[in-house]
Amino acid sequence: MSSGALFLAVFLACAVEAVEALTIVLAAGTARDWRSAATGVVAALAGLVVIVAALGPALTVLPLGGLRLVVGGLLLVFGLQWLRKAVLRAGGLKALHDEAATYEKELAAAKAVAGQRKRGVRDWYAFTLSFKGVFLEGLEVAFIALTFGSNQNNVPLAALAALSAVAVIVVTGVAVRAPLAKVPENSMKFVVGVMLTAFGVYWGSEGAGAVWPGSDAALLVLVPAIALFALGLVAALKRTTAARTITVGTENG
Repeated sequence: MSSGALFLAVFLACAVEAVEALTIVLAAGTARDWRSAATGVVAALAGLVVIVAALGPALTVLPLGGLRLVVGGLLLVFGLQWLRKAVLRAGGLKALHDEAATYEKELAAAKAVAGQRKRGVRDWYAFTLSFKGVFLEGLEVAFIALTFGSNQNNVPLAALAALSAVAVIVVTGVAVRAPLAKVPENSMKFVVGVMLTAFGVYWGSEGAGAVWPGSDAALLVLVPAIALFALGLVAALKRTTAARTITVGTENG
């Protein structure tokens, strides 16, 4: 796997997580209290630093074969979940993810809760909302960066890609003070789902003792094959959805 491919894969996956975290923080700060929301972000980042500091060295001492088997399995499960949702959305069986709608929903929920000062924090709800959003999405960012970086023996590059993605999203979001609704998140999730699934199959198989023809070049076949299969599922779901719509319309008529 080339350095460019590693950087791109980590960057795209982490950018999606960063958009979702930013939406939650913006809702907490706008509807409640920016200082409390910022405190929640700092607390979440501090917790993530501790976790990454503990997990990073642990991953590097594991045997490469066992590491790839475990990480490949986890990436496969993770990627298939993303890909499944992306296929259902593209096929019309699940609503497309709307970051603006998510923001409005979080904003309304935040406004409906009474303010409460707790443990030195001026608005506890804003603090906990920001903390949970950043911490949970941050865990996924850390997982992606550490697993990709460890498998390719290039954690610094994976970390740089993750930090770059987060920085781009945060700077853009803060500049416009609004959710990044124009980011093609549904398309990004489809692409990331394909990539995570492909890497999961590749690394999991290597960890189990398989040898891929052409080594890393096999990914140039594996990624398009999974993408074409997923697009085929989308086309089939669209036909099924259209047929159901016509049937329901005929029955109602």
